[in-house]
This record gives sequence, structure tokens and C-alpha cells, in this order.
Amino acid sequence: MNIMADIEELMRELSPEHRKEALDFVAYLLQKQRRKRGEPLRQTWAGALRRYRDTYTALDLQKESLSWRSG
Repeated sequence: MNIMADIEELMRELSPEHRKEALDFVAYLLQKQRRKRGEPLRQTWAGALRRYRDTYTALDLQKESLSWRSG
């Protein structure tokens, strides 16, 4: 079984519109595959806000973020 030949044969039967849709779907699958392999999580931001530790509490920051979201 030659999968690539099977795919080519099926693609020939599709309308140009559906070929474009199939191509978009393959691109989506590739993007999804790359995301799974992805890079390890970087935490270069850790400790960046240390100077505000005594200025704000977690509750203060939560309230502030809620106000940003609600506009």
C-alpha cells in the first residue's frame, strides 16, 4: 500500500475548492504535530517582579487583572 499514491489519487477526484480545504487540513495537522514536539517551557521571566513583592498581594493583582479584562 502506497499511501502517497492513494492520497494523490483521491486528491485528483476532489474539486479545486475541496483540494484547498484538504491542503489547509494537512497544514493544520503539521502545525499540531509541531506543537506536540514543541520546545521545553522557558521560565526566563521567573523572579522578574520580585521588587513588587512587598507592594502588591496576590489578591490585589487578581482584582487589577479583572479590571483589565472588563475594560
